Amino acid sequence: MNFISLVLQPSGSSGIGSMGSAGIFLVIVVVLIIAASTFFSFVMLRKTVKMAIRLIILGIILLIAIVGSVSFYWFSSGGGDDSPKPRPANSRSR
Repeated sequence: MNFISLVLQPSGSSGIGSMGSAGIFLVIVVVLIIAASTFFSFVMLRKTVKMAIRLIILGIILLIAIVGSVSFYWFSSGGGDDSPKPRPANSRSR
Protein backbone atom coordinates (compact mmCIF):
# COMPACT_ATOMS: atom_id res chain seq x y z
CA MET A 1 0.00 0.00 0.00
CA ASN A 2 1.23 3.45 -0.69
CA PHE A 3 1.38 6.27 1.83
CA ILE A 4 -1.25 8.50 0.20
CA SER A 5 -3.90 5.76 0.21
CA LEU A 6 -3.18 5.04 3.88
CA VAL A 7 -3.44 8.71 4.87
CA LEU A 8 -6.54 9.47 2.81
CA GLN A 9 -8.68 6.53 3.97
CA PRO A 10 -12.37 7.37 4.32
CA SER A 11 -13.21 7.96 7.95
CA GLY A 12 -16.93 7.19 7.91
CA SER A 13 -18.80 10.14 9.38
CA SER A 14 -16.39 12.94 8.55
CA GLY A 15 -18.02 16.32 8.08
CA ILE A 16 -15.97 17.26 5.00
CA GLY A 17 -16.66 14.63 2.34
CA SER A 18 -15.25 11.29 3.31
CA MET A 19 -11.66 12.45 3.76
CA GLY A 20 -10.14 12.02 7.22
CA SER A 21 -8.45 14.70 9.25
CA ALA A 22 -5.02 13.39 8.27
CA GLY A 23 -5.90 13.88 4.61
CA ILE A 24 -7.08 17.42 5.21
CA PHE A 25 -3.88 18.12 7.15
CA LEU A 26 -1.84 16.73 4.23
CA VAL A 27 -3.62 19.00 1.75
CA ILE A 28 -3.06 22.04 3.98
CA VAL A 29 0.64 21.19 4.32
CA VAL A 30 1.01 20.89 0.53
CA VAL A 31 -0.68 24.27 0.00
CA LEU A 32 1.54 25.91 2.64
CA ILE A 33 4.69 24.45 1.08
CA ILE A 34 3.71 25.72 -2.35
CA ALA A 35 2.74 29.13 -0.91
CA ALA A 36 6.14 29.35 0.79
CA SER A 37 7.89 28.54 -2.48
CA THR A 38 5.74 31.19 -4.17
CA PHE A 39 6.77 33.78 -1.59
CA PHE A 40 10.44 32.78 -2.00
CA SER A 41 10.09 33.13 -5.79
CA PHE A 42 8.48 36.54 -5.35
CA VAL A 43 11.31 37.79 -3.13
CA MET A 44 14.02 36.41 -5.41
CA LEU A 45 12.47 37.73 -8.62
CA ARG A 46 11.41 41.12 -7.26
CA LYS A 47 14.46 43.02 -8.46
CA THR A 48 15.00 41.37 -11.85
CA VAL A 49 11.61 40.90 -13.50
CA LYS A 50 8.85 43.40 -14.28
CA MET A 51 5.73 43.39 -12.11
CA ALA A 52 3.43 41.85 -14.74
CA ILE A 53 5.69 38.86 -15.32
CA ARG A 54 6.07 38.31 -11.56
CA LEU A 55 2.32 38.30 -11.09
CA ILE A 56 1.88 35.80 -13.92
CA ILE A 57 4.47 33.48 -12.37
CA LEU A 58 2.87 33.77 -8.93
CA GLY A 59 -0.57 33.17 -10.38
CA ILE A 60 0.59 30.01 -12.13
CA ILE A 61 2.22 28.66 -8.95
CA LEU A 62 -0.87 29.39 -6.85
CA LEU A 63 -3.11 27.84 -9.54
CA ILE A 64 -1.01 24.67 -9.38
CA ALA A 65 -1.43 24.64 -5.58
CA ILE A 66 -5.20 25.01 -5.82
CA VAL A 67 -5.55 22.37 -8.54
CA GLY A 68 -3.36 19.97 -6.55
CA SER A 69 -5.44 20.46 -3.41
CA VAL A 70 -8.71 19.97 -5.25
CA SER A 71 -7.37 16.85 -6.95
CA PHE A 72 -6.28 15.40 -3.58
CA TYR A 73 -9.79 15.99 -2.27
CA TRP A 74 -11.54 14.80 -5.45
CA PHE A 75 -9.61 11.56 -5.93
CA SER A 76 -9.57 10.59 -2.27
CA SER A 77 -13.26 11.08 -1.57
CA GLY A 78 -14.82 8.53 -3.92
CA GLY A 79 -14.60 5.14 -5.47
CA GLY A 80 -14.67 3.00 -2.32
CA ASP A 81 -16.45 -0.26 -3.15
CA ASP A 82 -17.49 -1.68 0.21
CA SER A 83 -19.97 -4.25 -1.15
CA PRO A 84 -19.40 -7.86 -0.05
CA LYS A 85 -17.60 -9.99 -2.62
CA PRO A 86 -19.18 -13.28 -3.75
CA ARG A 87 -17.66 -16.51 -2.51
CA PRO A 88 -15.39 -18.17 -5.09
CA ALA A 89 -16.76 -21.25 -6.83
CA ASN A 90 -15.59 -24.64 -5.62
CA SER A 91 -12.94 -26.30 -7.72
CA ARG A 92 -13.28 -30.06 -8.27
CA SER A 93 -9.82 -30.61 -9.78
CA ARG A 94 -7.47 -32.78 -7.75
